[in-house]
Amino acid sequence: MIYMDNAATTKITENVFNEMLPYLRENYGNASSIYSLGQKSKAAIENSRIKIAEILKVKPTEIYFTASGSESDNWVIKETLNQKEKNHIISSKIEHPAILNSLKSVEKKGTEYSLISVDKDGFVKLDELSESIREDTKLISIMFANNEIGTIEPIAEISKIARDKNILFHTDAVQAMGNINFNLKDLDVDMLSISGHKIGAPKGIGILYKKDNVKINPFINGGEQERSMRASTENVASIVGIGKAIEDAYENIDEDIKYTRELRDYTIEKLLNIDGIILNGSRENRLPGNINITLKNVKPQTMVQFLDMYDICVSSGSACAAGSINPSYVLRAIGRSEEESLSMLRLSLNRDNTKKECDFVVEKILEGMKKFKSR
Repeated sequence: MIYMDNAATTKITENVFNEMLPYLRENYGNASSIYSLGQKSKAAIENSRIKIAEILKVKPTEIYFTASGSESDNWVIKETLNQKEKNHIISSKIEHPAILNSLKSVEKKGTEYSLISVDKDGFVKLDELSESIREDTKLISIMFANNEIGTIEPIAEISKIARDKNILFHTDAVQAMGNINFNLKDLDVDMLSISGHKIGAPKGIGILYKKDNVKINPFINGGEQERSMRASTENVASIVGIGKAIEDAYENIDEDIKYTRELRDYTIEKLLNIDGIILNGSRENRLPGNINITLKNVKPQTMVQFLDMYDICVSSGSACAAGSINPSYVLRAIGRSEEESLSMLRLSLNRDNTKKECDFVVEKILEGMKKFKSR
């Protein structure tokens, strides 16, 4: 099988699986229990928290474990603001649905929000962002890198705009983690979301980074887990897993980025030689493994099914929009026509892919373009 849908999910790596295994069978105690079996679980959670904090250069108390990146996004949008007041949020038109639908939810309770436009490559228009700031603007939430077209946003510049106006700044870093070498000390954001299953950890585990001085309401009420901010019995094995996945991601991150970027550029060059294919997003300033193309006169779902016959896994858009017959709102935001926005194919590579695999995939895409064009 040739797997090129790593933006949708990744396999659990062998290192992560081995690290998790004892907490699925032998050390299965509830971390809230005071006997030794439970305390082994408690220690494993805190060791993972400390490890992640050291890698990201923050305090362990600023790391909160959640069930997903989407939960972390929801937590920020729904619980940062005091709903008794009419606060204002700024975000962008190409955010993940976890942000956009959370904004719609808080709007019903009186919160107003503005969605900033992006340019033809998907970069947030900073002038428009600055002009959208109001006296009651409390939060800016702009994703680190887009999940469809891979555009990497100017987070440092946005952070400075927020800082100068004393506005909280959150970024969804679900796609950025493991694909961009960053630490939170240098990034200087107030809150940040991470998802485990994008970096070799299991599904069902995420992280919310929140500076200690940022006030936010608890997301789940119940017990005292996560310092009474996010109740429910901890998913110990997955917490251990995400800690190991982040550790492994940073071990050779610069080399992995260089390898994946070169593979991406090689593949893009070959794809653009095929009549009827256009590239979406920035040619250079995009995630190292992201390739997002429009197939003219070919239905992407047909191409995905055709490639699947050869055990090739790619997607016809964001996994969170799978099954949707609507045009990609991200492609519409960067100026693609409705027809072009319905014809998207996304390949997302990582360090496990090879040039030989890319050659085979390009060969089959070319075959599919000839076979299905204008049908």
